[in-house]
Amino acid sequence: MGLAIGLGLMEYPFASAAGFWRWVDLCEQAGADSLWQTDRLISRAPVLECLTMLAAVAGRTRRLKFGMNVLSLAQRDPVLVAKQCATIDVLSDGRLLPAFGIGSPLAPEWAAMGIDTATRGRRTDEALEVITRLWREERVDFAGRHLRLTAASIAPRPVQAALPVWIGGSSPAAIRRTARFGTGWQAGGETPEEAAEVIAAIRRETAALGRRIDEDHYGAGFAFWFGQPEEAPVQQAMAAYRARTGRDPGRGIVAGGAEEILARIAAYAGAGVSKFILRPVGSGDEAPLAQTRLLLEQVLPRLGGLPPPQPPASH
Repeated sequence: MGLAIGLGLMEYPFASAAGFWRWVDLCEQAGADSLWQTDRLISRAPVLECLTMLAAVAGRTRRLKFGMNVLSLAQRDPVLVAKQCATIDVLSDGRLLPAFGIGSPLAPEWAAMGIDTATRGRRTDEALEVITRLWREERVDFAGRHLRLTAASIAPRPVQAALPVWIGGSSPAAIRRTARFGTGWQAGGETPEEAAEVIAAIRRETAALGRRIDEDHYGAGFAFWFGQPEEAPVQQAMAAYRARTGRDPGRGIVAGGAEEILARIAAYAGAGVSKFILRPVGSGDEAPLAQTRLLLEQVLPRLGGLPPPQPPASH
């Protein structure tokens, strides 16, 4: 059960498309496991649409896997999402890692799009059933509270016979959702201690359903900066994190050097996490590239020296 590092983006930090593609090429060539894009539909800050970005990356790369971190299903048409995911998986020869969640109740999309936040859990559960069935069944009939389908089908279906489904969220409902539909779980802002509790709860729920999630299919993420916490890019990222989540930015941002980043990875590994989505702090064409290069040169080669992930007790 080895550790793997992927690189992620939330806001689009680059000054040009050329800067973005230099970053993608670096990740492809220097050994990153995967690329991930946060899902935001309504935003004053620049954020790439996640599925469009993944389709573009699929055409640029040959080795990298990629996913969305995580797509808010209640804001999307599930048939279209199923079709988009299947298309990307086919054209990338099976490198897509779909990840889904219900979205933050504080997100601006709900008011802007006229969606009742109280319905997002039920909408997400119905969408997950529809999407996963469309990926594997010839004909889908479905009658839910929010979704109805009659004799629906898509083709081509995904290349991956069992397309992964990563689920985000740590509420009791999200844990049940992961146990029912998920093949993996991706932490949001959970600390290592909180992640350990969620993973243990998911293991209990999956056992009760007669299912299991592979031990190396639990993930977490944080932003990183090689440098001092007092530097302007970190201070800006911390202020944005606090405004967006209301939480201490130390939960989601690590500033320092390779030792500090490895220590945070080790703490999550001790909670049972083995997959990581790390987001470089900084903007412009050079800073994200330089930060990513430092991560891949100074942290990635040392992962093998860390203790292996330890699955938390399920009882």
